[in-house]
Amino acid sequence: MSIGIRHAALGAAAVIVLGISGCTSSGEGGSDGGGGGYGGGAPAEETTQAPAAEGAALGVAESDLGQIVVDGEGMTVYMFDKDTQGSGASACEGDCATNWPAVTVDGDAPEVEGVTGEVGTITGVDGSTQLTLDGWPLYTFIGDEAPGDVAGQGVNEVWWVLDPAGTPIR
Repeated sequence: MSIGIRHAALGAAAVIVLGISGCTSSGEGGSDGGGGGYGGGAPAEETTQAPAAEGAALGVAESDLGQIVVDGEGMTVYMFDKDTQGSGASACEGDCATNWPAVTVDGDAPEVEGVTGEVGTITGVDGSTQLTLDGWPLYTFIGDEAPGDVAGQGVNEVWWVLDPAGTPIR
């Protein structure tokens, strides 16, 4: 191999390594949910069903992971392992909340379709009314570009899609 080709190959490898390392969180700052956190998840996939019924805060869609919970726009809903189930509080704030927006509603009685777990609300870190499912505060992921994408699945090994009963799909 010539020196020019070898240097080009090494340069390309360095770019790939730097790109991958920039896609994970260092875990500093008290939250594995913040930062870029775009790597580590399943490839983005789309559901085979339409989004939740118009006006519904939560619904169910089919994906390669099975039935998953989606918000009223059809975007995949996630839970965060750093939250304590049933605590009534979210542990996702700061950069975490920027990358993982809370699923919120106006009022206390959200409309749901196909969700079998207990749906509730908590006061989110920003004072909004955040939805919960089976005691887990709910979030979407800014890395999901289209309804049904699951790019957040498994990010930093703390973000998980939920099934209709509210059980994390790991």
